[in-house]
Amino acid sequence: MLEPGRERRNFRFGVFEFDAESGELCREGKAQPQLRDQALQILLMLLERPREVVTREELRNGLWPADTFVDFDHGLNTAINQLRSALGDSAANPRFIQTLPRRGYRFIAPVERSGASPLAMGTSGQLASQPDHSSVLSDARDLPAVSKKLVRTLFSLIQLMYLIFYTVSLMRFSQVEEIVAQSGYPAFPILIVLIITGAIGIPVRLYLLAAVSFNYLGLNAKFKKLFPFLLPLDELWALAPFLIVHQIGFGLSLAATAALLFLPFSQRSLLLMGFSVGQASD
Repeated sequence: MLEPGRERRNFRFGVFEFDAESGELCREGKAQPQLRDQALQILLMLLERPREVVTREELRNGLWPADTFVDFDHGLNTAINQLRSALGDSAANPRFIQTLPRRGYRFIAPVERSGASPLAMGTSGQLASQPDHSSVLSDARDLPAVSKKLVRTLFSLIQLMYLIFYTVSLMRFSQVEEIVAQSGYPAFPILIVLIITGAIGIPVRLYLLAAVSFNYLGLNAKFKKLFPFLLPLDELWALAPFLIVHQIGFGLSLAATAALLFLPFSQRSLLLMGFSVGQASD
């Protein structure tokens, strides 16, 4: 299927691995039934350009020579359907292949080459490496696939919760000041940190809410970039329950803080499970 002597290209996405040289598609290490040549070529074209639109014209030129007489629409639809069947994907709720009517197709799941960093779209529109921030963090291949609607709902609720934290704390600043003063800790630096982090957190959460609401296609990649900056912010606000420790008790404050400490990682995992929250279904 491919030219001899070319660099070996293995692609991994979700629970699948595709060997471009042999044309072998594996799911969790187990070989799947061999795909037809056109389906394999389409898969390769999509995997080489993740998050980009591969137009119908490009597919026509790549699959059939100009002097070939063929029912292009029927052949393309057949190949795409076979590919979706092999991946357990659907046009109505795509996890891998998104249809753009009358334009073409786009591979929407995170893709990485074997032995290389994940591929992502750079600002210039070219493929660029996007290394993970830590090997201990969840990988998309290790997480179950979840419907985008559920992911968007849960992710939005988390952003709303943080917005409520920031807004209520700033609205009741005088009460917070009294609570901090009673704790015996220096009040001034704590209050300054609260104001600064709240002022930063509010626009960030509004941005994330807007991105989810308008199906922003790059939310997953954007959140990965924001994650190193959001992590210390969210971990700091995880201590918020101790501001009302006298009202709810030490045990409940500790339990609430423990849950909030995990929340930044759960947001990241949610986006990975839905691959890309902003992907619209066609």
